[in-house]
Amino acid sequence: MDGSIAPTLVTAGAAAVAIAALLWALRVTDGARGMIARWKERIAELELKLARADSIFGAHPGAVIIWEDGVDADEAPGAAIDWGKPRAYGSSLALASLIRFSDTSMAADTAVRILQGLSGFEGRDVTGRPARLAPALMRLRREGAPFSVTISTPGGLFVEIDGRTAGARAVVWIVDSSVKGVEQGGSNGRLDGDPNLAIARDPASFLEMMQHAPFLAWRVTDGGKLDWANDAYLAALETKTLDHAVARNVLIDQAAAEQARRVIDTHEDVEELRHIVIGGTRRALRVVMFPISGGAGGMAFDVTETEGLREDFSRHVAAHDETLNHLAEGVAVFGPDKRLVFHNRAFAAMWKLDGAFLADGPSHAQWLDELKAKRMLPFHGSFAEWRAGELALYQEVSHLPEESWNLEDGRMLRIARQRHPMGGLLLVFSDITSEQTLRGQYNNLEKVQQAALDKLHEGVAVFGADGRMRLANAAFMSMWALDAAEFTTGADFDHIIEACVPLYHDRDVWKAMKARITDPSPTSRREDAGEMRRSDGVIVQFLTRPLPDGATLVAFLDITASRNVENALRERGDALEAADRLKTEFVQNVSVQLRDPLQTITGYADMLASRMAGPLNDRQQAQVDNVVTASSHLTKLIDNVLDLAMIEAGEVALEVSAVDILAVVREAAGAASSAKATEVPIKIACDKKIGTIAGDAKRIRQILFNLVSNAHRFTERGDTITIGAERLDNMVRFWVTDTGRGMAYEQQATAFDNFKSGDNGGAGLGLALVRSFAELHNGWVSLKSEPGEGTTVSVNLPTAMTLSIAAE
Repeated sequence: MDGSIAPTLVTAGAAAVAIAALLWALRVTDGARGMIARWKERIAELELKLARADSIFGAHPGAVIIWEDGVDADEAPGAAIDWGKPRAYGSSLALASLIRFSDTSMAADTAVRILQGLSGFEGRDVTGRPARLAPALMRLRREGAPFSVTISTPGGLFVEIDGRTAGARAVVWIVDSSVKGVEQGGSNGRLDGDPNLAIARDPASFLEMMQHAPFLAWRVTDGGKLDWANDAYLAALETKTLDHAVARNVLIDQAAAEQARRVIDTHEDVEELRHIVIGGTRRALRVVMFPISGGAGGMAFDVTETEGLREDFSRHVAAHDETLNHLAEGVAVFGPDKRLVFHNRAFAAMWKLDGAFLADGPSHAQWLDELKAKRMLPFHGSFAEWRAGELALYQEVSHLPEESWNLEDGRMLRIARQRHPMGGLLLVFSDITSEQTLRGQYNNLEKVQQAALDKLHEGVAVFGADGRMRLANAAFMSMWALDAAEFTTGADFDHIIEACVPLYHDRDVWKAMKARITDPSPTSRREDAGEMRRSDGVIVQFLTRPLPDGATLVAFLDITASRNVENALRERGDALEAADRLKTEFVQNVSVQLRDPLQTITGYADMLASRMAGPLNDRQQAQVDNVVTASSHLTKLIDNVLDLAMIEAGEVALEVSAVDILAVVREAAGAASSAKATEVPIKIACDKKIGTIAGDAKRIRQILFNLVSNAHRFTERGDTITIGAERLDNMVRFWVTDTGRGMAYEQQATAFDNFKSGDNGGAGLGLALVRSFAELHNGWVSLKSEPGEGTTVSVNLPTAMTLSIAAE
């Protein structure tokens, strides 16, 4: 049973699958047929709409031109017009009526031909102002700016053109009024109030006037062909009739055709100056061409004489400018617009202005701003107000000031202003620095001379070559007891000498002095000096000196007091030298006499301290230690006194060798240990690789030991002493710093003097020896101290010494 059912089930399943597949295929094909039917209906609907649009365009009495493309927004003004790729719609009649305006156009596209033809005519916008089609069309396509223009043709026809945007498209409606069936008068309403209506009412009179005009006038078509010319044009080109000129397209020159083409393409006026041979003579013509309906018009004016005068004027101006360029004064001309129109070379050099800046023709304000930036203007509290005052001089003022400018760089300039005949201001700058300097020096010299005569204690008199006195000061009169009322200007030298002889009776000296004054020979006209010991005990020094103008200056100086002081100082110096010599001898003698008994005391004290004579109790031991300490201190003091005496006597010579800096610092720190050192520790601050120095090792150790000993006297328990060294270029700096009580300011000035102690606890020889030994090494010492904050003493020694140096 199961074997018979299975095939049946398989057959039934296959039949079911086949039926399902058939049903699915029928459903799919039915959907496709429905979609096709719907697209056919849509196409029929669009074709109906297109037919309606065509019928509407056909009924429109004009043409519709549509652009799908745009125009480059960065296109330069004056470039050739890009008409794009427009499409034209409209009835055949409307398109044909518009094509007739494009006779000279060579474009193959219908829409472009229509636009090119209409762009050659003049038009008016809705306000009645002149307007042209091409610029308005470019603005529409570039900016979306709408327009309405009515164009009038030479045949009296009117064409209305309106441009709008429709989405991204540009659309232009063009209607020929003749096709539209509108009377000319209806469209002419837009031109009411046009000043050209007077010409339109009587064109024959206007044409006759142009025909007999004394200048050349002509008209060309859009294709650049001559269309009309007046009698002056025909005569200048030696053409008999207008027809002959039109037939041969006789233009004034080849450049006229190119100029006309630029006018037609750009719809802008073009003016040029050209030289043309007319009647066998080379003439200068100013040729002006401008766009008109259907082409371009031209006029040429003979400006030969004007140009000749202009050239002569230019030569005069150039010669004038060249003359100004050779002046030392700076000259600048600012025009009526307050801009620089001329400057000479001195002006540019005076203000150090860049050539490019001057070539741009800066304004007066810009020039002042540039000078302010260069700090080359006089100082003013308010620069803005001062500049406004300068610019206000362009207005009508009764007087243009002349003034001096004191510049920050030390120069003084005189500025003169005047109105330029062509308008604006002429500025002239003169550098009067040297003049003012000389004038100031002369004035100062006069003042100094006058002050010298009035204030000096010396007696001064000036005598001319004739022996008469020109001037004298009060000191001269007083020194020789002369009556100012009697011996006035012009007094004779002999008369004055007679009054001076009672005080100094050596007439030979007076005669020699008179020869210096009156004798013109070179041997006498020379400077002379001497002394006079007068009868009243006064010592007078005199001087005669010839002056450039032939006069002679005679000066007398009372040197009595200075001679007395000089003698006193000489005597005092001799006494001080003797005292110093006695002091040195005394110190040497005392030191030698003290050394022997001190050595005995020291020897017995050391023996007792070592208990060679027997045991000591604590009290005895303390007393012996005090004797040893005092003996050691006294020994060092005597050694310092002897060293100082030998240095002053010039008997100390350095034994120069390579000294290990770190080692000598450590030795000095160890040798300076004492009972107080346990309370005040000594620290070392020195680089281990500091190296060596050329010097006397013994004296350097002595320097450092004395510095540490000096620091001990200014420190207490809890303070610290630091000894160190460092390299500074070609020097080595040794220093000792303590944190003690410091030194008073009045003591610091004499800290390195002999027998000066800052704490009154020593003989004051330690720092004096430090300075002496440092100077023997060609070094120096310095001290820095603040009361209550410690002291730092530094010794600076050169790193290199090649010879043993003895104290001088």
